[in-house]
Amino acid sequence: MLNKIVGKPSLLPIPGDPVSTPVQNRPVRRLRWIVPALLVIGWLAIGGFGGPFAGKLSTVQQNDNTSFLPASAEATEVAKLQESFTDTRFVPAIVVAERSGGLEPTDSTFLSQTVDSFVGTEGFGDASSPPIPSADGQALQMFLPVDSTLEVKDSVKALRAALESSPDGLTVKVTGPAGQVADLSAAFAGIDGLLLLVAGSVVILILIVVYRSPILPFVVIFSAIFALGLSSLLVYLLADADVIALNGQSQGILFILVFGAATDYALLLVSRYREELRIEKDKYAAMRTAWRATLEPVAASAGTVIAGVLCLLLSDLNSNRGLGPVAAIGIAASFLASMTFLPAVLVLFGRTAYWPTTPKFDADREHHDEASDHRFWAGLAARIGRHPRRFWVASTLVLVIFALMMPQFKASGVSSSDIFLLDVDSVAGQEILGEHFDAGSGSPAVVIANADHADAVVEASRVEGVSDVSVVQNGGAPLVVDGRVSLQATLTDAADSLAAEDTIVRLRDAVHAVDGADALVGGVTATDLDTKTTSTRDRTLIIPVVIIVVFVILSLLLRSLLAPLLLMGTVVLSFAATLGISSLVFDRIFGFPGADPVVPLFAFVFLVALGIDYNIFLMTRVREEALKIGTRAGALRGLTVTGGVITSAGVVLAATFSALAVIPLLFLAQIAFIVAFGVLLDALIVRSLLVPALTYDIGQKIWWPSKLASTPEPEQDQPAPSQPQSSLH
Repeated sequence: MLNKIVGKPSLLPIPGDPVSTPVQNRPVRRLRWIVPALLVIGWLAIGGFGGPFAGKLSTVQQNDNTSFLPASAEATEVAKLQESFTDTRFVPAIVVAERSGGLEPTDSTFLSQTVDSFVGTEGFGDASSPPIPSADGQALQMFLPVDSTLEVKDSVKALRAALESSPDGLTVKVTGPAGQVADLSAAFAGIDGLLLLVAGSVVILILIVVYRSPILPFVVIFSAIFALGLSSLLVYLLADADVIALNGQSQGILFILVFGAATDYALLLVSRYREELRIEKDKYAAMRTAWRATLEPVAASAGTVIAGVLCLLLSDLNSNRGLGPVAAIGIAASFLASMTFLPAVLVLFGRTAYWPTTPKFDADREHHDEASDHRFWAGLAARIGRHPRRFWVASTLVLVIFALMMPQFKASGVSSSDIFLLDVDSVAGQEILGEHFDAGSGSPAVVIANADHADAVVEASRVEGVSDVSVVQNGGAPLVVDGRVSLQATLTDAADSLAAEDTIVRLRDAVHAVDGADALVGGVTATDLDTKTTSTRDRTLIIPVVIIVVFVILSLLLRSLLAPLLLMGTVVLSFAATLGISSLVFDRIFGFPGADPVVPLFAFVFLVALGIDYNIFLMTRVREEALKIGTRAGALRGLTVTGGVITSAGVVLAATFSALAVIPLLFLAQIAFIVAFGVLLDALIVRSLLVPALTYDIGQKIWWPSKLASTPEPEQDQPAPSQPQSSLH
């Protein structure tokens, strides 16, 4: 009535007036693009500012032994005490030269002149040792201190370049701790460029195949790039402030995690948005529904991974503790980008984002069978519905057979020279040292003891594997600091070998037995030994904690105790099967010498945290459907509508982790294979066969002790053999 009196549409809402409400909402509807546009602009700013920091992370890396030191180990205590006896800022570079037919007089002259030309220059110490000939007359070695506070790789690179002009027939290599740090830094140099290029290219290629669209793959990849920019900025600031320890392996894993996780989360949202666009004409309403439905599983997935990797903070190793928050920041950034930037871009593009396979609105769509869009997964779901027990028993047996090989996985440690997958100077030089000298002469074991028991400790130190013991001197007399002296024990085996670690064990047993000496043994070899021992301890502690944390999260998410228990059981079994297959591949195909004790720990954390993602994506959808149509029908429908997207996510994550293999280091190659294979095993067998079949066989009781467990299973949801797709309606 008021409209007729005034003569024009009212701006006030009038109850029951069919005209006034649309008029009132029209300006609001026209401005709905503002919020998505602002989100896109905000992420463009974050990407522009934070992106360059991905290339700067290498400047705050710590790849020397200090970044891997166990916090409470004996070698760490010795390293602190040793600062009072020597300038620990310098690490030794060992220059070794070899001529198989015997050395010539010019060889010694060349070596001493070249090495001495670096003495006192930037990056090097003020003195070098004279050339030391081997007993067989075929090799020489010299020691040159390298400043570890500067770029060791640059100093060693300059030294190696100068030594390339050696006389014909003379082989010269730079090895020792400085040489190894330089080679390690060179191996990690591919992280900023090659790793990102390979990972990004693989993701784009897979997404093009999955979506057959020229737009969607780049929308998704930009989401991952912006997440990487944000995480790189935060990690750089924390590492630069010494809040967290960053090394090359942590940076590589960060890049891969961000690309893999951001893409996985994007796939889930993109799939659900396409589903909603078919039953909702308005693209904004479709995104609102898709975003709400995706938020809970993606948040639970991200929270599970973050909680899992943060368990690494319980580690006693600096490198492990540093990886925990680094990975958590990467996952959090991936979640934020996937839940803000990606939906904003998708809603601005609307149906055009899926071109040329544009989803069309169908008013009757919500009453149609989903099987018409997911024929393969609908067929698989129907077969599982007819024979659930056959599927879960068979898939479990396959996993158990693989898992029986897990005890063959060798993770007792490898020598430092075995960590490189390519030929490097430090390894070649160490081999020459081992042939002609006491291989451990460049990196002696360090023994610190009370000065009044020095003689007894020297005698006790002469164990098998020790060729010589000397006391650090000052003006011809033992150097005493706070009543303590420092001894150097030269090892007969290479400092980075397993045999040298056995010598350290004997040496510690001997000097610890000297009553009143309070002797401690450290040095390069002792640090390697303590690192491996600590890794084994961390594995025993952290793996159970991860299991408990993930179980609690799943229980809260699914409002159940039985379902999380079964899901955790399937993931742990999948992990055991993965290690079993990996042991076969590493030993029989690749011929790897073994694995570091930390490899199973990292593999477990990533596989459980990431593998449970797919169960979360599936079971949250199953529970959503179970509330409407019952658990058995919900399990089959959940598998039908999520099968394709979750499998695609698994393939993407496996491919991105495989990209770690471009870094020529044993540790990263093993992590790449284990995680990639394990993710595929989870996506293709555990989530596609085992979990749906087990859920269907158990039925409503899987949600025990929630109320849903006591709800009767609808009779019409039982699949009939003659109507394999009836449960999908």
